[in-house]
Amino acid sequence: MRGTALSIAGSDPSGGAGIQADLKTFAAFGVYGAAVPTALTAQNLQGVRASFDVPVPFLVQQLDAVLDDLALGAIKTGMLPTGDAVRAVAHALDRVRAVPLVVDPVLVSTSGHALADGGALAAIRAELLPRATLVTPNLSEATALTGTEVRSRDDMQRAARALVALGARAALVKGGHADGSAYDVLLADGVVTELDARRIAVVSTHGTGCTLSAGIAAALARGERLPDAVARAKRYVWRALARAAGQPYALDHGVDPDAENEDDRPRG
Repeated sequence: MRGTALSIAGSDPSGGAGIQADLKTFAAFGVYGAAVPTALTAQNLQGVRASFDVPVPFLVQQLDAVLDDLALGAIKTGMLPTGDAVRAVAHALDRVRAVPLVVDPVLVSTSGHALADGGALAAIRAELLPRATLVTPNLSEATALTGTEVRSRDDMQRAARALVALGARAALVKGGHADGSAYDVLLADGVVTELDARRIAVVSTHGTGCTLSAGIAAALARGERLPDAVARAKRYVWRALARAAGQPYALDHGVDPDAENEDDRPRG
């Protein structure tokens, strides 16, 4: 193990997304993982049935306990269900402003279940984006955050610039839900980088967004530069999907997870 990363996100009891996917990804990158759950969900690989928000005072107690003890190399946020939760997390993280922060603005599950209220969206804009080293929205999340529909590749570049204008140091707009190739746009230090890959025909997509952002955080915790961390995490997810396409898990009746299929620890 080299480096320590913290996930602040919801819990998925089926193990495919949320803090469970994040911890698996951290381990695959050779990084020690810590996790603070923000919500407990009743879900499986077919979808979310219900969720229970962790009370904000206890959420803060969890964060304080971790921050008092661990020397963190990177932090990622995922599901933050309410505006109060977002603000509490943001203010707690002021203690470690020098630690890279990856914000995955989880708003809706793949199955369509709302995972954050309207107050959370406004608080992410106002409180988390100005603290973010990187924000990683998909197309619908980028649309919600910027207030402008994001569909095309040009839209994605405009959205990345808008997110940086809102305060994020860098933005990765993900095109996984679009047609065509698996195309993402990274804007970092004023430079736009297009990350393109062949789309894999596979249903094993549960938790891919969590896994990507966790992989970026893990690579940052290992001391990698942001563009290299993003590229490594994208390769990790792509290889996991490719392997799942060739040897799919027969776990359930839903959308299989991919996070445990690949090991991305650097060799040598």
